[in-house]
Amino acid sequence: FGSAMGKLQSKTNLHTSKYRADGSAEKTGPVRGVQQYSPVHADAVTSVAALKPDLCVSGGKDKSVVVCNWTSGAVLRRFVGHEREITKVTCALDSKRVFSASRDKTAMMWELHGTSEPRQHFPGHDLVVTGLAVSPDASHLCTGSRDNTVCKWDVETGERLCRAGISRNLVTHLCWLPGEPYVIQASEDKTIRIWDSRELQVAHTFLGKRHIQTCCDVSQDGRYCVSSSGGFAGEGCEATLWDLRQTRSQVREYRGHLQTTASCVFLPRGLAPAPVIATSSYDRKVKIWDQESG
Repeated sequence: FGSAMGKLQSKTNLHTSKYRADGSAEKTGPVRGVQQYSPVHADAVTSVAALKPDLCVSGGKDKSVVVCNWTSGAVLRRFVGHEREITKVTCALDSKRVFSASRDKTAMMWELHGTSEPRQHFPGHDLVVTGLAVSPDASHLCTGSRDNTVCKWDVETGERLCRAGISRNLVTHLCWLPGEPYVIQASEDKTIRIWDSRELQVAHTFLGKRHIQTCCDVSQDGRYCVSSSGGFAGEGCEATLWDLRQTRSQVREYRGHLQTTASCVFLPRGLAPAPVIATSSYDRKVKIWDQESG
Protein backbone atom coordinates (compact mmCIF):
# COMPACT_ATOMS: atom_id res chain seq x y z
CA PHE A 1 0.00 0.00 0.00
CA GLY A 2 2.80 2.40 0.93
CA SER A 3 4.55 1.73 -2.37
CA ALA A 4 1.36 2.35 -4.32
CA MET A 5 0.71 5.60 -2.47
CA GLY A 6 4.27 6.73 -3.16
CA LYS A 7 3.85 6.08 -6.88
CA LEU A 8 0.53 7.94 -6.94
CA GLN A 9 2.03 10.94 -5.15
CA SER A 10 4.90 10.96 -7.64
CA LYS A 11 2.42 11.07 -10.50
CA THR A 12 0.50 13.98 -8.98
CA ASN A 13 3.72 15.91 -8.49
CA LEU A 14 4.70 15.37 -12.14
CA HIS A 15 1.28 16.17 -13.58
CA THR A 16 -0.02 18.96 -11.40
CA SER A 17 -2.07 20.56 -14.17
CA LYS A 18 -4.43 17.58 -14.09
CA TYR A 19 -5.83 18.71 -10.74
CA ARG A 20 -5.82 22.48 -11.14
CA ALA A 21 -9.06 24.42 -11.06
CA ASP A 22 -10.51 25.09 -14.51
CA GLY A 23 -8.90 28.08 -16.16
CA SER A 24 -6.19 28.41 -13.55
CA ALA A 25 -2.51 28.53 -14.31
CA GLU A 26 0.52 28.05 -12.11
CA LYS A 27 2.26 31.40 -11.81
CA THR A 28 5.83 31.65 -10.68
CA GLY A 29 7.07 34.96 -9.38
CA PRO A 30 10.65 36.27 -9.46
CA VAL A 31 13.12 34.14 -7.56
CA ARG A 32 14.63 35.97 -4.60
CA GLY A 33 17.29 35.05 -2.13
CA VAL A 34 15.98 33.57 1.14
CA GLN A 35 17.68 34.40 4.41
CA GLN A 36 18.33 31.20 6.37
CA TYR A 37 19.18 30.87 10.04
CA SER A 38 20.43 28.10 12.30
CA PRO A 39 17.60 25.87 13.62
CA VAL A 40 16.19 26.95 16.98
CA HIS A 41 14.27 23.70 17.59
CA ALA A 42 15.76 20.22 17.94
CA ASP A 43 12.82 18.66 16.07
CA ALA A 44 9.97 19.63 13.76
CA VAL A 45 8.32 23.05 14.21
CA THR A 46 4.58 22.51 14.72
CA SER A 47 3.21 26.06 15.13
CA VAL A 48 4.24 29.70 14.71
CA ALA A 49 2.60 33.04 15.54
CA ALA A 50 3.42 36.75 15.38
CA LEU A 51 4.09 38.30 18.77
CA LYS A 52 5.28 41.77 17.74
CA PRO A 53 6.22 43.32 14.39
CA ASP A 54 9.78 42.09 14.90
CA LEU A 55 9.18 38.99 17.04
CA CYS A 56 7.66 35.57 16.45
CA VAL A 57 6.93 32.63 18.73
CA SER A 58 7.19 28.99 17.67
CA GLY A 59 6.47 25.60 19.21
CA GLY A 60 7.95 22.26 18.31
CA LYS A 61 8.07 18.53 18.81
CA ASP A 62 11.03 19.13 21.12
CA LYS A 63 8.46 20.37 23.71
CA SER A 64 9.89 23.89 23.71
CA VAL A 65 8.41 27.32 22.98
CA VAL A 66 10.86 29.79 21.42
CA VAL A 67 10.66 33.57 20.90
CA CYS A 68 12.81 34.78 17.99
CA ASN A 69 13.62 38.02 16.22
CA TRP A 70 12.26 37.89 12.67
CA THR A 71 15.14 39.86 11.18
CA SER A 72 18.22 38.44 12.88
CA GLY A 73 16.99 34.96 13.76
CA ALA A 74 18.28 35.50 17.31
CA VAL A 75 16.60 33.53 20.11
CA LEU A 76 15.30 35.87 22.82
CA ARG A 77 13.57 33.35 25.09
CA ARG A 78 13.14 29.60 25.30
CA PHE A 79 10.40 28.11 27.48
CA VAL A 80 10.32 24.44 28.47
CA GLY A 81 7.62 22.97 30.68
CA HIS A 82 5.32 20.75 28.66
CA GLU A 83 5.75 16.99 28.91
CA ARG A 84 4.95 16.31 25.26
CA GLU A 85 5.22 18.11 21.92
CA ILE A 86 3.69 21.54 21.37
CA THR A 87 0.61 21.53 19.12
CA LYS A 88 -0.26 25.24 19.02
CA VAL A 89 1.18 28.60 20.06
CA THR A 90 -0.66 31.92 20.09
CA CYS A 91 -0.57 35.40 21.60
CA ALA A 92 -2.38 38.72 21.49
CA LEU A 93 -0.38 40.89 19.09
CA ASP A 94 1.96 43.32 20.87
CA SER A 95 1.32 41.65 24.23
CA LYS A 96 3.93 40.29 26.63
CA ARG A 97 2.26 36.91 27.09
CA VAL A 98 2.69 33.73 25.07
CA PHE A 99 0.33 30.75 25.17
CA SER A 100 1.05 27.16 24.21
CA ALA A 101 -0.96 23.92 23.90
CA SER A 102 0.43 20.42 23.98
CA ARG A 103 -0.18 16.74 23.52
CA ASP A 104 0.16 16.48 27.30
CA LYS A 105 -3.52 17.67 27.45
CA THR A 106 -2.65 21.08 28.91
CA ALA A 107 -2.13 24.70 27.90
CA MET A 108 0.34 27.13 29.49
CA MET A 109 1.01 30.87 29.61
CA TRP A 110 4.51 32.35 29.58
CA GLU A 111 5.68 35.90 30.34
CA LEU A 112 8.00 37.37 27.72
CA HIS A 113 10.00 39.25 30.36
CA GLY A 114 9.35 36.92 33.29
CA THR A 115 11.00 33.76 34.52
CA SER A 116 11.46 30.68 32.37
CA GLU A 117 8.73 28.92 34.36
CA PRO A 118 5.11 28.98 33.09
CA ARG A 119 3.17 31.94 34.49
CA GLN A 120 -0.11 29.98 34.35
CA HIS A 121 -1.16 26.39 33.81
CA PHE A 122 -4.47 25.28 32.25
CA PRO A 123 -5.19 21.56 32.79
CA GLY A 124 -8.62 20.02 32.24
CA HIS A 125 -8.84 18.33 28.84
CA ASP A 126 -8.92 14.55 28.49
CA LEU A 127 -6.96 14.41 25.21
CA VAL A 128 -4.45 16.45 23.22
CA VAL A 129 -5.19 20.20 23.07
CA THR A 130 -5.48 21.15 19.40
CA GLY A 131 -7.09 24.59 19.53
CA LEU A 132 -5.87 27.77 21.24
CA ALA A 133 -7.25 31.32 21.06
CA VAL A 134 -6.68 34.31 23.32
CA SER A 135 -9.01 37.30 23.57
CA PRO A 136 -7.69 40.58 22.09
CA ASP A 137 -7.21 42.02 25.60
CA ALA A 138 -5.44 38.79 26.68
CA SER A 139 -7.80 38.34 29.64
CA HIS A 140 -9.42 35.08 28.53
CA LEU A 141 -8.23 31.94 26.79
CA CYS A 142 -10.23 29.37 24.83
CA THR A 143 -8.89 25.87 24.29
CA GLY A 144 -10.21 23.01 22.16
CA SER A 145 -9.33 19.35 22.15
CA ARG A 146 -9.80 16.01 20.47
CA ASP A 147 -11.95 15.14 23.50
CA ASN A 148 -14.79 17.04 21.67
CA THR A 149 -14.80 19.93 24.13
CA VAL A 150 -14.05 23.66 24.16
CA CYS A 151 -13.05 25.40 27.42
CA LYS A 152 -12.84 29.04 28.49
CA TRP A 153 -10.28 30.15 31.08
CA ASP A 154 -9.52 33.19 33.19
CA VAL A 155 -5.93 34.04 32.27
CA GLU A 156 -5.05 35.69 35.59
CA THR A 157 -6.34 32.98 37.93
CA GLY A 158 -6.13 29.91 35.68
CA GLU A 159 -9.74 29.09 36.59
CA ARG A 160 -11.82 27.21 34.04
CA LEU A 161 -14.92 29.36 33.64
CA CYS A 162 -16.95 26.99 31.45
CA ARG A 163 -16.69 23.89 29.32
CA ALA A 164 -18.90 22.74 26.42
CA GLY A 165 -18.91 19.50 24.48
CA ILE A 166 -20.39 18.40 21.14
CA SER A 167 -20.35 14.81 19.92
CA ARG A 168 -17.67 14.16 17.26
CA ASN A 169 -16.45 17.76 17.46
CA LEU A 170 -12.73 17.00 17.24
CA VAL A 171 -11.32 20.52 17.37
CA THR A 172 -8.54 21.34 14.90
CA HIS A 173 -8.19 25.12 15.33
CA LEU A 174 -9.57 28.15 17.19
CA CYS A 175 -9.31 31.90 16.51
CA TRP A 176 -10.86 34.91 18.27
CA LEU A 177 -13.00 37.43 16.37
CA PRO A 178 -11.41 40.91 16.77
CA GLY A 179 -13.37 43.19 19.07
CA GLU A 180 -16.13 40.64 19.64
CA PRO A 181 -16.88 37.93 22.24
CA TYR A 182 -16.92 35.26 19.52
CA VAL A 183 -14.52 32.42 18.77
CA ILE A 184 -14.33 30.62 15.41
CA GLN A 185 -13.64 26.89 15.45
CA ALA A 186 -12.61 24.36 12.79
CA SER A 187 -13.36 20.66 13.30
CA GLU A 188 -12.75 17.18 11.99
CA ASP A 189 -16.53 16.84 11.65
CA LYS A 190 -16.13 19.06 8.53
CA THR A 191 -17.82 22.13 10.02
CA ILE A 192 -16.90 25.67 11.06
CA ARG A 193 -18.63 26.94 14.21
CA ILE A 194 -18.99 30.34 15.86
CA TRP A 195 -18.98 30.17 19.65
CA ASP A 196 -20.32 32.92 21.91
CA SER A 197 -17.55 32.94 24.51
CA ARG A 198 -19.69 34.59 27.20
CA GLU A 199 -21.67 31.41 27.92
CA LEU A 200 -19.69 29.15 25.58
CA GLN A 201 -22.65 28.34 23.36
CA VAL A 202 -22.68 27.76 19.60
CA ALA A 203 -24.02 30.91 17.95
CA HIS A 204 -23.83 29.61 14.37
CA THR A 205 -22.68 26.58 12.37
CA PHE A 206 -21.75 27.04 8.73
CA LEU A 207 -22.89 24.55 6.10
CA GLY A 208 -20.67 21.48 6.36
CA LYS A 209 -17.87 20.85 3.88
CA ARG A 210 -16.85 17.56 2.25
CA HIS A 211 -13.57 17.21 4.13
CA ILE A 212 -12.02 17.82 7.54
CA GLN A 213 -11.53 21.52 8.27
CA THR A 214 -7.90 21.88 9.33
CA CYS A 215 -7.52 25.58 10.16
CA CYS A 216 -9.37 28.91 10.28
CA ASP A 217 -8.57 32.60 10.48
CA VAL A 218 -10.53 35.87 10.78
CA SER A 219 -9.92 39.03 8.77
CA GLN A 220 -8.68 42.10 10.63
CA ASP A 221 -11.99 43.91 10.05
CA GLY A 222 -13.94 40.94 11.42
CA ARG A 223 -16.05 40.61 8.28
CA TYR A 224 -14.75 37.31 6.94
CA CYS A 225 -13.45 33.92 8.01
CA VAL A 226 -11.28 31.62 5.91
CA SER A 227 -10.97 27.88 6.52
CA SER A 228 -8.80 25.19 4.95
CA SER A 229 -9.76 21.65 3.98
CA GLY A 230 -8.21 18.23 3.98
CA GLY A 231 -8.09 16.17 0.80
CA PHE A 232 -5.88 14.32 -1.66
CA ALA A 233 -4.98 14.48 -5.37
CA GLY A 234 -6.88 17.74 -5.82
CA GLU A 235 -10.12 16.46 -4.25
CA GLY A 236 -10.95 18.85 -1.44
CA CYS A 237 -7.70 20.65 -0.58
CA GLU A 238 -9.37 24.05 -0.95
CA ALA A 239 -9.68 27.13 1.24
CA THR A 240 -13.13 28.62 1.78
CA LEU A 241 -14.12 32.23 2.46
CA TRP A 242 -17.12 32.72 4.76
CA ASP A 243 -19.18 35.86 5.42
CA LEU A 244 -19.40 36.59 9.17
CA ARG A 245 -22.06 39.26 8.79
CA GLN A 246 -25.81 38.74 8.49
CA THR A 247 -25.80 36.32 5.56
CA ARG A 248 -23.16 34.06 7.15
CA SER A 249 -22.75 32.17 3.91
CA GLN A 250 -19.94 30.77 1.77
CA VAL A 251 -18.49 33.49 -0.44
CA ARG A 252 -15.97 31.62 -2.60
CA GLU A 253 -13.40 28.82 -2.70
CA TYR A 254 -9.70 28.95 -3.49
CA ARG A 255 -8.69 25.83 -5.43
CA GLY A 256 -5.25 24.84 -6.63
CA HIS A 257 -3.54 22.73 -3.97
CA LEU A 258 -3.14 19.01 -4.65
CA GLN A 259 -3.07 17.72 -1.10
CA THR A 260 -4.47 18.74 2.30
CA THR A 261 -4.45 22.50 2.81
CA ALA A 262 -3.04 22.57 6.33
CA SER A 263 -3.10 26.28 7.12
CA CYS A 264 -4.69 29.55 5.99
CA VAL A 265 -4.30 33.18 7.03
CA PHE A 266 -5.39 36.67 6.02
CA LEU A 267 -2.27 38.68 5.25
CA PRO A 268 -2.02 42.24 6.64
CA ARG A 269 -3.47 45.02 4.51
CA GLY A 270 -0.92 46.97 2.54
CA LEU A 271 1.09 43.99 1.29
CA ALA A 272 -0.85 44.01 -2.00
CA PRO A 273 -3.26 46.38 -3.82
CA ALA A 274 -6.20 44.10 -2.89
CA PRO A 275 -6.84 41.91 0.18
CA VAL A 276 -4.89 38.64 0.02
CA ILE A 277 -4.98 35.23 1.68
CA ALA A 278 -2.12 32.77 2.10
CA THR A 279 -2.47 28.98 2.27
CA SER A 280 0.03 26.19 2.84
CA SER A 281 -0.37 22.56 1.89
CA TYR A 282 1.07 19.08 2.17
CA ASP A 283 1.88 19.47 -1.55
CA ARG A 284 4.87 21.59 -0.39
CA LYS A 285 3.39 24.80 -1.78
CA VAL A 286 2.46 28.13 -0.26
CA LYS A 287 -0.05 30.05 -2.38
CA ILE A 288 -1.11 33.70 -2.21
CA TRP A 289 -4.69 34.36 -3.36
CA ASP A 290 -6.55 37.51 -4.35
CA GLN A 291 -9.32 37.43 -1.74
CA GLU A 292 -11.96 39.02 -3.95
CA SER A 293 -11.39 37.33 -7.30
CA GLY A 294 -10.15 33.96 -6.06
